[in-house]
Amino acid sequence: MSEADSAARGKLIVALDFASQREAEAMVRSLGESVSFYKIGMELAYGGGLPFAQDLIKEGKQVFLDLKLHDIPNTVTRACARIAQLGASFLTIHAYPQTMAAAKLGVAGSSLRLLGVTVMTSYDDQDLRDAGYAFGVKDLVARRAAQARQAGIHGLILSAEETGAMRAALGPEMILVTPGIRPTGAEAADQKRTMTPAAAIAAGANHLVVGRPITEAQNPRAAAEAILAEIASASP
Repeated sequence: MSEADSAARGKLIVALDFASQREAEAMVRSLGESVSFYKIGMELAYGGGLPFAQDLIKEGKQVFLDLKLHDIPNTVTRACARIAQLGASFLTIHAYPQTMAAAKLGVAGSSLRLLGVTVMTSYDDQDLRDAGYAFGVKDLVARRAAQARQAGIHGLILSAEETGAMRAALGPEMILVTPGIRPTGAEAADQKRTMTPAAAIAAGANHLVVGRPITEAQNPRAAAEAILAEIASASP
């Protein structure tokens, strides 16, 4: 495997958005060595996904636990401390100042990196107004990004549409992870702020989260390898 291919594999995170460990295991087998980084979200986590995450880590895979923690500070700190023992690479928390500060305490001394969720990629300006926010998407993302940097959070989850502006504002150190990635011609489904893999990498994303365009493809491995090739071609 070339250096470019290896780097591309590290940038692609496949979302195992399944209800059962059995389905997730089957997808991992199908993808084989083409994928080295997986996301386990709430649905799978509640169906045996945390022990499964440990199994993946033992096999040399990287794991992103997308649990979007948000609670009173003591609960967040204690939960993050427990999660840090699993050996995962990333954990999501909601990018509220109190929550980020509590999570930072919980992961202190571990290798677990925290990603603050700015605004969900299924939200647009109207959704935020309906929820009572005074900010539109771009302004709220910028506000939360600044708060995350101040809190010393390792990275952010944000749509590729905001990635370019946030990379320019935050510099090269902040990890930017973008969900809502859709290859050219793929349906957006329930995502409202999407971008192609090449465009997201060009905008400054470090990692791309891809789910259904790979996991629901007729040939998941071929779909993953096509996205990897696009990432490699767009990477500096």
